[in-house]
Amino acid sequence: QVQLVESGGGLVQAGGSLRLSCAASGSFFSINAMGWYRQTPGKQRELVASLTSNGSTNYADSVKGRFTIFRDNAKNTVYLQMDNLKPEDTAVYYCNGRVRATIESRLLYNYWGQGTQVTVSS
Repeated sequence: QVQLVESGGGLVQAGGSLRLSCAASGSFFSINAMGWYRQTPGKQRELVASLTSNGSTNYADSVKGRFTIFRDNAKNTVYLQMDNLKPEDTAVYYCNGRVRATIESRLLYNYWGQGTQVTVSS
């Protein structure tokens, strides 16, 4: 029903920047919230940043001041601007979207992107 396509990952040196993109497509009425998560081998997937429909943001302490989540509603796209990257940021980053499926329903559904690799060298 909903597809999230991620892009923008890559290899950068410490201190560099990347911008991740996540474009939502398919059938849904509205986006309730979007977020970015990351996961490394042997670790749980963790929240990096989230953005609700009313503009409220939430960031992991480890990325505050370095990462920024923002959206382009016209394109149904959410971005994660990552500045001053550190080797500890190396992970697979996943986009998550929480959507309201139809105008008739208040039910919300979560969808995940395919993941994009971010590697930060020291």
